[in-house]
Amino acid sequence: MTKLTHIDSSGSARMVDVSDKPVTSRTATASGCVRMSKESLDTIIQGQARKGDVLGAARIAGIMGAKRTSDLIPLCHPLPISGVSVELRPDYDLPGIQIEATVKTSGMTGVEMEALTAVSTAALTIYDMAKAIERSMQINDIRLTFKEGGKSGRYEAK
Repeated sequence: MTKLTHIDSSGSARMVDVSDKPVTSRTATASGCVRMSKESLDTIIQGQARKGDVLGAARIAGIMGAKRTSDLIPLCHPLPISGVSVELRPDYDLPGIQIEATVKTSGMTGVEMEALTAVSTAALTIYDMAKAIERSMQINDIRLTFKEGGKSGRYEAK
């Protein structure tokens, strides 16, 4: 069985000591979506939501979420993030908004949690800004799709 790194020998939670790890370039990408009716999607795309620019606010929220991950997730290291991109793509086949976030750093630990937090925060912002249109929206499929750098190397979701 794999040992959990955030649990010490007595079973207590701990922050992992990364001080002996080398600084390397690290990248992580996560994705997810917000499902909604085609009518709600039209309203968002046409900029008719009462709260304003849903996608613009969600993009900023995703970037801010990545930057604040260590404030939100217990035992997560604060990282010097060098780049965050949040892409929001309307998808009528879903219907809804596809979200993808990529986070980069040079550090001693990865940015997977930052990418996942960016997607989650963007999705929650879409919901918040459009809930007056449709309360039955669903936030789905948030997952890590890619990571590179560090001891564990490259991961790509299938």
